[in-house]
Amino acid sequence: MGKVYLIGAGPGDYKLMTLKGLEHIRDAEVLVYDRLVSPRHLKEVPVDCELVYVGKASSNHTLPQEEINEILVKWAKMGKKVVRLKGGDPYVFGRGGEEGEFLVSHGIEVEVIPGITSAIGGLTFAGIPITHRRYASSFHVISAHLKNGLRELDWHSLAKLNGTLVFLMGARSLNEISSGLIKAKKPKATPVALIYSATMPRQHVDITTLAEMVRMEVKSPVLIVIGDVVNLRDKLSFFENKPLFGKNIVVTRARAQSTPLVDRLADLGANVIEVPTIKVVPLPDQQILKAELMQLANYQYLIFTSVNTVKIFFKVLAELGKDSRSLAPVKIVVIGKQTGKCLEEYGIKADFMPKLATLEGMVETLKSVLKSTDRILLPKAKMARMVLTDMLAGLFTEINLYETRIDTSSKNEILESLNNETIDYITFSSSSTVHNFVRLIGDEHFDKLHQAKLISLGPITSQAIKEVGLGVYKETKEPFIDAMVELLKESK
Repeated sequence: MGKVYLIGAGPGDYKLMTLKGLEHIRDAEVLVYDRLVSPRHLKEVPVDCELVYVGKASSNHTLPQEEINEILVKWAKMGKKVVRLKGGDPYVFGRGGEEGEFLVSHGIEVEVIPGITSAIGGLTFAGIPITHRRYASSFHVISAHLKNGLRELDWHSLAKLNGTLVFLMGARSLNEISSGLIKAKKPKATPVALIYSATMPRQHVDITTLAEMVRMEVKSPVLIVIGDVVNLRDKLSFFENKPLFGKNIVVTRARAQSTPLVDRLADLGANVIEVPTIKVVPLPDQQILKAELMQLANYQYLIFTSVNTVKIFFKVLAELGKDSRSLAPVKIVVIGKQTGKCLEEYGIKADFMPKLATLEGMVETLKSVLKSTDRILLPKAKMARMVLTDMLAGLFTEINLYETRIDTSSKNEILESLNNETIDYITFSSSSTVHNFVRLIGDEHFDKLHQAKLISLGPITSQAIKEVGLGVYKETKEPFIDAMVELLKESK
């Protein structure tokens, strides 16, 4: 028998998941997930994990609950580690209790890992504390999706409560909620908040009253908050005040390199659309590098031009049964802060890091220290741009470690965003991301790129943008990700 983990994914923002939940996702053999689960969680699973989508929207179930139960049992009986990932918390109107009962009745071991329910986390991101000593001494979370409708609720008891009422799944029930509470003598002027897409960059909050809420146009998913704590939103709202809140920003770096930029932008409130245009493919034959590694003593300098070169280099070094100690006699140069940080993960601090994070900067740095007898090992990408001067060229031994190919995995997502005219900024970090992005979307969609503002990481990238017939909105003064983030924060 396998085992099933019922895990709460939190209210929407993928970082609001618990560490324990994330650990089990990263070790899952089968992931059964809902509609409200963040796509970022799906990227955390092992490459061979089986993904099973059972998402459910109101009155539009991909699979009925009975079939979901059977799916969990089937995979568990195959001896798999099954993660059942549910939006919010599994036991807060997530039918986790029913699934747990069914699994236990079939002899399946179950472990439940709680999540932050939207009834609390969603209110927090809207600037509404669910309790407050002056306004609400209790809170009450109510499902508006009941077997016999809202008629079975005790409206008189709910109306008398000196606490916050939070209705989940109530997009179609505004009339019943309003009339039920008003008939039970709840004041018509009681403040109400309608929170849409809570904790997400597209979050939106409408403030109204119990009597007027029926006039609102409501769409799912929505949280309905009733009580005086709603009045604190003006003071305590923080999420929607972030500098990039609601901005749709496309990141075009290779997927393995995009995480720092994506995380920075998301923390500033942006809706980040990852469109990796580059796929890094290590070259299958690394015999040349292995041969040079066996005679490292012949080199005085080793240059790393990117994070990719560092990772592949040390992988090949490990295959030879060696580690960072082998590099002790060699001076090491890195181009860019991220490359330097990656190198430090292997226990090595670079001897040189040019202020200008380009090949030109590297050449200028080395010209003042190199001797005519020095030899330099330069592992790099195949077809990488080289600007070595005549004086330096003879000193280098260049070795190709990998090649870059166009990544088409996010083509449909970016075309949908372009067609909907919802993109504010597109970021480019290299000339190859520019050319691959244009190839990815195709000539028929090229004109739609003029609707977005293009942010360039340095002059070389800007030149590539202009070469394909597009305009540069802004260019970073320094070729660093931090500079790009600051530029976006300042942009309007």
